[in-house]
Amino acid sequence: MSATQRRKLNPLSHDSESDSGILNERILLLVFESIKWDLQVLCLTASVNRKLRAIAKRLLWRKLCVYRAPRMVAALTNGTPNGRIGGGWDALGKLMFFCCGFESTRHFKLSRPTPGHFAKASRFSKTSGRSFLTKKCRGDLLFISDPCEHPMGDKEDDLGIYRGVFEGFMRSKTRACLIRRQVAFDERVRCPYCGTRVWSMTTARLVPKSAARRLGSRDGRLEYFACVNGHLHGTCWLVPLSSDEVCDDVEEEDGDDDGSEDLDGDGQFNRDAYNHQTMTNGSTSSSGEDVLGDEPIY
Repeated sequence: MSATQRRKLNPLSHDSESDSGILNERILLLVFESIKWDLQVLCLTASVNRKLRAIAKRLLWRKLCVYRAPRMVAALTNGTPNGRIGGGWDALGKLMFFCCGFESTRHFKLSRPTPGHFAKASRFSKTSGRSFLTKKCRGDLLFISDPCEHPMGDKEDDLGIYRGVFEGFMRSKTRACLIRRQVAFDERVRCPYCGTRVWSMTTARLVPKSAARRLGSRDGRLEYFACVNGHLHGTCWLVPLSSDEVCDDVEEEDGDDDGSEDLDGDGQFNRDAYNHQTMTNGSTSSSGEDVLGDEPIY
């Protein structure tokens, strides 16, 4: 049988395959809209082949981020969510939903490494982000998640792992301060979200005492890193709070419209939670929080 005859018997040629439904961007968008941008389905789709991975990186991750955390994305992109973002939309999506784990570093020692995992729910707040900025850098916009708690055993405090992202990091005062002080990149640590090099904010002496208070830790018992694309990740030892301290924190938060986003990892959109500060996937709270994940991130 000639090659021409084989092509006639096989209508799914290479040209027709490129137009098949699974590679049609309009069909993909309709499918993901119908399943409310399920995070795990997107991860599986991006792992099928190079073409789908390219579509996911260029289009689908951006759509997921916008759907799950509209206010946070609007703030990070100056209201133009169709543009580019430092490190790529896939890195931002990973940062929203993935607790990166941690290993011992120069300034923060662990008895054993902590593996990363998908976060069931996360809350990102720009009010919390201000607590991580020194006075000279307070003009920067930084979203920080609540710490993900990891029990480390009876003889140790719980470990808190948190992450965040700067808006316009290349133009930020924080980056300018790092450059002006000629802070070297950390030799061992890389950004767990985009793979680029990072600065240790402890080495740079850019960790304000307010960061420990915001995390529920003590001064000197935390460390965090910022990468060249503006992604932040770090750890702290969490101190159990008394009931009085909890009340103080609640009163402080109640008086502040913090523009935070609640994200969950299951992809469900909870309309009933619309007016609650901690919400599920893709919804928006009364204080401007967005929820990411299959369910929103708190």
